[in-house]
Formats: sequence, structure tokens, C-alpha cells
Amino acid sequence: MSHSGKINSEGGLNTLADRFKKSLKYDHKRNDNDKNGDVNKPDFRELDLGSPVSPLRPNVVATSSRSSSSSSSSSGSFSGRNDQNPVPKKSDSGSTTTNSGELSGSGRNSPTFSGRIKKQPVTRSSDSGGSHSNLVYSGGGSVSSPPANVLPAGNICPLGKSLKADVSVGRSSRPDVLGTGRGHYGHGSIMRGGGSVKFDGGSGSGGVGKSRGGELGGKGGMCGDGEELKRLGNEEYKKGHFSEALSLYDRAIAISPENAACHYNKAAALIGLKKLGMAVRECEEVLRLDPGYVRAHHRLGSLYLCLGQVENARRHICFTGIQPDPIELQKLQAVEMHLSKCTGARRIGDWKVVLKEADAAVASGADASPQLFACRAEALLKLRQYADAELSISKSPKVGTSSLSCSQTKFFGMLSEAYFLLVRSQIDMSMGRFDSAVTSVEKAAQLDPQSAEVSALLTNVRSVARARTRGNDLFKSERFTEASAAYGEGLRLNPSCSVLYCNRAACWYKLGQWERSLDDCNHALDIQPNYTKALLRRAASNSKLERWVEAVRDYDVLRKELPNDNDVAEALFHAQVGLRKSRGEEVHNMKFGGDVELVSGLEQFRAAISSPSASVVHFKSASDLQCNQISPFVDSLCSRYPSINFLKVDVQDSPGIANAENVKLVPTFKIYKNGSRLKEMICPSPEVLESSVRHYSF
Repeated sequence: MSHSGKINSEGGLNTLADRFKKSLKYDHKRNDNDKNGDVNKPDFRELDLGSPVSPLRPNVVATSSRSSSSSSSSSGSFSGRNDQNPVPKKSDSGSTTTNSGELSGSGRNSPTFSGRIKKQPVTRSSDSGGSHSNLVYSGGGSVSSPPANVLPAGNICPLGKSLKADVSVGRSSRPDVLGTGRGHYGHGSIMRGGGSVKFDGGSGSGGVGKSRGGELGGKGGMCGDGEELKRLGNEEYKKGHFSEALSLYDRAIAISPENAACHYNKAAALIGLKKLGMAVRECEEVLRLDPGYVRAHHRLGSLYLCLGQVENARRHICFTGIQPDPIELQKLQAVEMHLSKCTGARRIGDWKVVLKEADAAVASGADASPQLFACRAEALLKLRQYADAELSISKSPKVGTSSLSCSQTKFFGMLSEAYFLLVRSQIDMSMGRFDSAVTSVEKAAQLDPQSAEVSALLTNVRSVARARTRGNDLFKSERFTEASAAYGEGLRLNPSCSVLYCNRAACWYKLGQWERSLDDCNHALDIQPNYTKALLRRAASNSKLERWVEAVRDYDVLRKELPNDNDVAEALFHAQVGLRKSRGEEVHNMKFGGDVELVSGLEQFRAAISSPSASVVHFKSASDLQCNQISPFVDSLCSRYPSINFLKVDVQDSPGIANAENVKLVPTFKIYKNGSRLKEMICPSPEVLESSVRHYSF
């Protein structure tokens, strides 16, 4: 990468979004690999991308056959965390239950089913959307309501789990009917009077109190509406509709604000929208709700790495008890190495190495770091590549609102946000944006009042701004010598300020010191190549020094930038005349500007076209519509190209001229120089006419 190369921040962000999107695919494997760090097995708790719910099968007739005396089944609960695989246990009555809480009918507290419970084997779905089946209850019989305030034993949950007994479900006199399990993983939803409470989600390793999948019964759980909103958000996310997905996740969070999975999914949507600062905040919220959420640690570590915050990244990528991702760890180590070299080079002022290592850190994975883009800009500024420095700082990624941990991160010994503002202030000062420079460095000082580097720059910027104000006041009072001294004091404090060079050049011009004026204009244009005022003063200084080639070159550039500026046009004309004189050409008939000259006699016509400057002759007829339409445009060309002589001949009033020049049709335009015809155009368009005029102008 060259030192002035451009970094594509968008490309970096798109890569980040793609990298995280892959981690969101769903797998219905329900073990505790998440807690143990096996993040290669996606968890449905982040995005429900699995197979649809298996429907009830009404064509199988079943009868009640046995009950279980297991206390865990009769209470409809499961104990502790789901940290182990279910272990079958034999009940007193000989029936088999599992720790996952299969449904068992235990006497009075259980509703009586007019059918047999058919137990299907539990299978795992694959990433490609294979079939998934838990417990399927067949039969179309109704369920009679139990006594009031009594929880039916064996509430139906995914993978055969039972709900804890502390969940109260309202009772009514209407019969309870087994539903079809419309929500994901909600086989056998209990429906009352046409409504439903969907038992949706899974236990995971977070326990009842902090469920990631949205179990019912803990403060982290999610009711059916919230789970449905999350599912819809997942569908929008898969389609790449990140804004719509974000809105749905927000609605789900409003219903269940402590559901970690919703915050995790929201972070994914924010990454898709390139709002990395907000994504960091959501991941931190996930870890506040569930400090052991492995995937959130990995995602947050990757985000910090992209932002160039290596200390924060290492804390999460290498979180205690978690196996770090080898690829992310390798990136982290590379970024750390380049940042270390960059810091050392900056300390000794080796700006070429600073630029090289900053580029390498961005390429190694910190491609969304505003501070690294600011570091590139600072290095380019010190290397006097001012335009590239301005471009680098303007292309820095916009990460949005950041978290407290981000704002407290140090970069080159100062707070990261303060460093970015410090560089921004230096670039503003070099471009003459004094107010913006003062505002940026003052804000940096507020953020990090302890930074000696920020304090020093604040003092410097304020002093330079005062010197500029004092010089302006002296210039207005026509005290040019004192004004030049004031501008010089500002340049001593900051030798990269283009405006101060240009202002001092104006003082030298007024004092008749053309060479010094020319030197300061060159300094200003080195910093800011498109600085119009500096270019004007350099052209004027060259004219005073009779350096006509340089003066014509500068005025020609200005003429293109300021096509309606008559002063520039006249200055260009006089510079061109001076250039012709220096070459020994005849210039006695040349004049600037004026109106289109009417020529009626043949001798007058021949004298006019013999001028050493180009002459454009419009052969016209007062009765011709086309001639009348293009005449106003010819008048405008006359004012815009004052170095050209514009003539007009009415072929009806002056047939001798028309015959001598063999004009048969009107409007006809002919261009002459030194009495010789250079070009002829019959009925040209305005664009073609102006192009030819521009070509033959000085």
C-alpha cells in the first residue's frame, strides 16, 4: 500500500457484517456447548432458523395407560441448569422419565386425556433444515379443566421439558384444548377460548431466571408475542432487511427487556447497518444479563478488534474458560504488533513508519477504527501530503454512539475520542478553518483534561488564531509591515497553515515585494492546491515580475474555475498580450472586451480580421429566425471570451462582404487570425460554437 493510498472503510464494515452473519445460522442442538465454548455449533436462541413445528396428528387413537410418581414430573418442573445430557430415571410405578421433563400423568393433579400418549424419538436437526421432532401428542380428545389454582402436571415444552411449578396460568370455566403448536418449538400449546399461551423457547445453559431462548417462567423469559416478534425479526435479518429486523427486535425487547437472545440478535442487525458503536452496547447488555454468554463474548471481542481497541478485544476473545477462536486470535496478535510499532515510531517522529504500520493494522483486521484512520491522516499531515491527510480523516468510519468502555479506551496515551479530535484540529488548522480547529481541540481537552499533548495543542491553536486575528486587523488598517509580522508569528507556531501564508503574501504584494509574495503563495498552494486566493495572488505576482508564461497558466486555470469573473478574464487578456509582446508579436490592434462589432464595409471587414488575435465573424440576416435565436448566445460569448474579437455582418445590408467570403447560408460563423480564415461553421449548435471559440481563444 502506498503512503497516500486510500482506505475503503465501507469495505471493512461490509466484511464485518458478513463475518457475523455466518455465526447466526441456527442449529437446534440443545446441549451445553455454549457454556463450554463450543461456538461452532450455532444456538437457536440467537436466530430461529430451524424447521417448523411438527403438527398434532389427529388420526391416532390413544388411551391413558400409565402415570408416574416422579416428583419432578408431577410438578411439571426441571431443576437447576440444563448442564448435562438428560439421564433416564425409573419411576416407582415403572414408567421412565428424563431430566428434560417428559409429560407424565400422575393422578389427581394431572388432566385426563381421552387418548394414548405416543412418544416419538427425539432427533436433531441439521444446519440444512432437517426434520425435528420432540414429543408429538396424537388424538383429538379434549382436556377437562383441573381444579382452580392447580397447575397441570407436565406442561408441554420443547424437547420434552416441563415448566417450573411457580408459573401461574390463569384458569377459567372454559375447557382447555390442545393447540397445534403454531410457535416455533411450542408443541402442544395450551389454548383457552381461542387464545393461546405459547410455550416457546428452550432452556439453554442460562437457567430459568436468565433464559436466552425465551422460556416462560423467569424474568429473562419471553411470552408468545415477544417470541413471535423475535422470529419475524430473524426472518427479516435473513433477507438482509436489517432496519426491519432491528425494529422487530426492539419491539421484542420492549416486551422482554432482559431476554439476552433478543439483545444478541439486535447487535447482529446493528452490525448489518454498520452501527458498530451501538452493536457494542447491545453485546455489553447481553453480558450484563448473562455474563457466561460465550457467543456474545466472541462477538464483542471481534467488534473491539475491528475498532482497533486491542485491550478490550483481548479481554473477550481470551475470556477465562473460553477457547479463543484461532483466526480472531491471530488477527488480534497482528493488530497488537502493528499498533506497538506504530506507537514507537510516532514517539520518535518517524512518520513514514507510522503510516506504514497504521495501514498494516487496518489491513490486519482493525478496518473500522476511526483512530487508525486519524493516525494515517496525522502521518500524512506531517509528511506534507495535506490533500491525502484531509481525505483520510474524512473517510474515517462513522461507528455511531459508543459505550463507556469504548470512550475510556486509550490511544497513544490519550482517550481515543480525544486523539481523533486532536488530529481533526490539526488538519482544520492547516486548511485555515480556525473556528473548527479551536472547537475540536477544546472538545478534546474537555474529554481528556489530563493529556499533556492535548493541552499543548490547545495552547498552540489558540495562539495561532489570535495571531491571525491581529494580522487581519493590521491589514485592514493598511499597516502591511506589522500585519506581515503578525502572520509570521502565527506561522512560527504552526508552519502548515495555508491561510497565514496567503495573507502574508498579500502583505508582500502591497509592499511591492513580489518575490516574497510569490514564495508564500507557493507555500500556501503546496498545502492546499485548490486555494483560489493564493492562485490569484501568485498570478498577479508573476505578472508584476513579467513572468508571462506562469501568469497566463495560472489565469487560465482561474478562468475555468471562475468563468463569469470579468476581472480574471481581463487579467488573463493582459497577461496574454504581455506574452505576445515578449515574443515580438504585433499587438497594437488588440483590445479587451466590448460588444459584438457590426461591420458593413469590405475594407472595414478586412482590417478587422487582420488582427493578431482571433476574430469570430457572425454572418447573419435580420429576417432569419435561426440568426435571431443564436445572437443572444453570441453576445454572451463575447463577454465570456474577451480576448476574442466578435464581429457581425448582415448579408442583406452588406452583400459585397458575403460574396467576397462566399457565404451562401445563414447563420454562418468564420474564425480568422492575421487575415487568414481558420475555420467555418454553418448553422452550428451553441455547444459546437463555444467549443471552437474556446479552442481559438488565448
